Amino acid sequence: VDVLDVGEWRRVVEEWNDTAVDLGGLSVVELFEGQDPGAVAVSVGGVEVSYGEVEERANRLAHVLIGEGVGAESLVGVCLGRGVDLVVALLAVWKAGAGFVPVDPGQPVERVAFMLADCGAALMVTSGEVADELPAGRGRVLVVDDVLMGLRLAGVPAVRPARELCGDQVAYVIYTSGSTGRPKGVAVTQAGLANYVAWASGAYGVGGGVPLHSSVAFDLSVTSLWVPLVSGAAVVVSEQGGVEGLSEVLSPGLGLVKVVPAHLSLLAESVPVDVARTWVVGGEALSGAVVRSWLERSPGSVIVNEYGPTETVVGCCVYEAGSEVGESVPIGRPIANCRLFVLDEWLRPVPPGVAGELYIAGAQVARGYVGRPGLTAERFVACPFEVGERMYRSGDLARWNADGNLEYLGRTDDQVKIRGYRVEPGEVAAVLSAHPLVAQAAVIAREDVPGDARLVAYVVPAGDGAEEAVLGYAAARLPEYMVPAAVVALEALPLTANGKLDRKAL
Repeated sequence: VDVLDVGEWRRVVEEWNDTAVDLGGLSVVELFEGQDPGAVAVSVGGVEVSYGEVEERANRLAHVLIGEGVGAESLVGVCLGRGVDLVVALLAVWKAGAGFVPVDPGQPVERVAFMLADCGAALMVTSGEVADELPAGRGRVLVVDDVLMGLRLAGVPAVRPARELCGDQVAYVIYTSGSTGRPKGVAVTQAGLANYVAWASGAYGVGGGVPLHSSVAFDLSVTSLWVPLVSGAAVVVSEQGGVEGLSEVLSPGLGLVKVVPAHLSLLAESVPVDVARTWVVGGEALSGAVVRSWLERSPGSVIVNEYGPTETVVGCCVYEAGSEVGESVPIGRPIANCRLFVLDEWLRPVPPGVAGELYIAGAQVARGYVGRPGLTAERFVACPFEVGERMYRSGDLARWNADGNLEYLGRTDDQVKIRGYRVEPGEVAAVLSAHPLVAQAAVIAREDVPGDARLVAYVVPAGDGAEEAVLGYAAARLPEYMVPAAVVALEALPLTANGKLDRKAL
């Protein structure tokens, strides 16, 4: 890259960040309500439910939630299986003026208990099937089986409650791995969510429907669930999660499929070439080899590499990858109303071609971390380029290429991605270290097979049987994707000359 003077390269970067677009300023609820009531909104297991029916059920449930004391700035836990009731419940929470905290029914009881206590959830919406598996002391519970089957709906209005949704209200809180040993809840606003969803519905196109295969506790689901529902298309819900569930619902005519890079590799030999036009890939770094292999097999596909932390609503930067990509696929340019800066340690922009830390500003920056003002202040900082604006410090290393596209270069810390999920190895190590048979523990991500990253735990035992005991201990306290694939016993953890953990030696 040619050397530019300071004024020139700042002008160039500002030009690359020129993304101001009027997307209408509506909430996701209002966008949903504008669709054809007779069109299919949700399809699951061969059963199709219309927009009008989902709308009516969500309105009625919203009135019930208000009767339970739910209102503006309330947080409502939602722990439901995959199906129509899940979509209805999430919409109902918004219509009641509140925000939801998605809880995966498969998550360990201890983790669920922590999340509900940490966010101060006013209520838990669940089903009779799941309720008995929830932790003790979970607070008030509303079993939707009774409500939605009509046992509590006599006289409940079918019209939307008179509750206004403001842009700065919380839309949802999603919990991610935390470096301190406990998960942290990211509070995303209604305006931030609406900006992404409105942009994506116009940019991606949804065709005959979009499959929902990931848990709603994972923000990959935002694209698969809300983008079709504000576009008049159907959400095709797989009855089981993961790539197996995705395989079951893939059929020709889909307009958009959201996956992580590992899904593309796993689906390469089993999916019909014409199953979907657009594949949006996010969650972790995408390799050029995966893109070229897919496009060689399905040349009519469009592959979009989408970048965005949970703290900036799923996707804030995109790049359409063609067969000419190199080994590393760029993450591209900011989407509408988002701005990205590559800065040095003094928050000064670095020139194109120079690596720095990636900061994200604009409409999609989250409110912060629930109940963690110190961490919020550390990661959400004042933007030096716009008075009164905040930006999120991502911890990702990046650089601008000469063509104005951003290239992802790695992390400034130990955070890793496992199948698209963000994992802080320190949180996993903290859980393992709490076992009485473990004196010390360290966790790293290994990629012995390209594209297949796995967590490996290294422990210094404090007694016999530590290797076998810690995996079960971890599985009872951590989500499945955070449980190490293997445990290695060591006499001592390797240290560098200055006494820190030597990760390279591991």
